[in-house]
Amino acid sequence: MAETFDFVVHGGTVMTPGGRSGISVGVREGKIAALGDIAPDAGARSFDATGLHVLPGAIDTQVHFREPGGTRKEDLASGTKAAVLGGITGVFEMPNTNPATTGEADLLDKLRRAEGRTRCEIAFFMGASPENSGRLGKLERLAGCCGVKVFMGSSTGSLLVSEDEQVAAVLASIGRRAAFHSEDEARLTERAALL
Repeated sequence: MAETFDFVVHGGTVMTPGGRSGISVGVREGKIAALGDIAPDAGARSFDATGLHVLPGAIDTQVHFREPGGTRKEDLASGTKAAVLGGITGVFEMPNTNPATTGEADLLDKLRRAEGRTRCEIAFFMGASPENSGRLGKLERLAGCCGVKVFMGSSTGSLLVSEDEQVAAVLASIGRRAAFHSEDEARLTERAALL
């Protein structure tokens, strides 16, 4: 019996790790189930991508959806909708919201806010601060956390880790991924009057 799919993309130029290919894509339950010679009628629905390139979804590892605290700029629903429209299938959201994401309760609040409202996969950065540096090793392993974000230059609320000893404390605590804004806070402060 022939394999059946929920959706088949056919006729396009599919970009694979091996390069361009004229294969079709079979999708089942929202995931790519097969690549190859798949007839359009092997799916409940199909899309003729003739003349188009079929690309894998991309992950945007730095988005600022500003929820909570700044939703007049963007929120989780509008931000993920825009991401999907641009071909993004997953996002990592930054912690410099109001309040900042610096603890388990903050992360759980964002996960609750995202439930049923996002259009793509989403994970949240935990913000490093002098106050939570000793707990980051535990916080970075929470479900929904994609890593630790360290702001070494002026940022939102308590999200400023500008001193060498503070950075060392963060690095000693974490064991996974971290993303850095590697500014020099002293230099930024010194030159603020020039703006």
